[in-house]
Amino acid sequence: MRAHKIFIFFLILVTQHFIVCAQEKLVVDTSGKIKFSKNIKTIADTSTKKYNPGIAIRRSAILPGWGQYTNKKYWKIPLVYAGIGIPAYLFTRNLKQYREAKQAFILATDGDPSNDNQIIEPYYSVRMQPDRIRAFKNGVRQNVDYSVLFFIVFWGLNVADAAVDANLKTFDVNDELSLQFKGGYSPLANTNGFSLVLNIGKHR
Repeated sequence: MRAHKIFIFFLILVTQHFIVCAQEKLVVDTSGKIKFSKNIKTIADTSTKKYNPGIAIRRSAILPGWGQYTNKKYWKIPLVYAGIGIPAYLFTRNLKQYREAKQAFILATDGDPSNDNQIIEPYYSVRMQPDRIRAFKNGVRQNVDYSVLFFIVFWGLNVADAAVDANLKTFDVNDELSLQFKGGYSPLANTNGFSLVLNIGKHR
């Protein structure tokens, strides 16, 4: 049991030794001597966490505006909810009108005048003209379909917008990329003029 404890203690010392050595590097100076140079750097210091566009896309697909929040495009969130909220409101209103018109059409065409008092306005005023009620019912039914279609379209645009912004965040635009006009003489054209120059790297 004592030997077991000594072995564990020795293993801890060896592990700490390798950790310290891993944080150092060999350097050969001008005299030819080899020595250790401390170079303690964590992974967080030497590498940056890359932005993953898929996170914003998935979040936007789950909850509208979440992807815009992830991309820090906060001003777009009210636009997203306006684009999705308006079709949702129209859907509920049109669906309610469709159900009322459908029920009024059934009561107006059942041949029983005793239940006409169950027909609500504005259908009660035209209960003797059921064709008008049916035309209105069909029109509202079409509006219900359009509301669903626009709701799906705006939801998809919400995801697409988050995807575009998320992918644009991965582009690295720095001093190594420049676009400029330069004037000078062109040997090929044998004339003076301007040229458009695109630099994609630093001159060395």
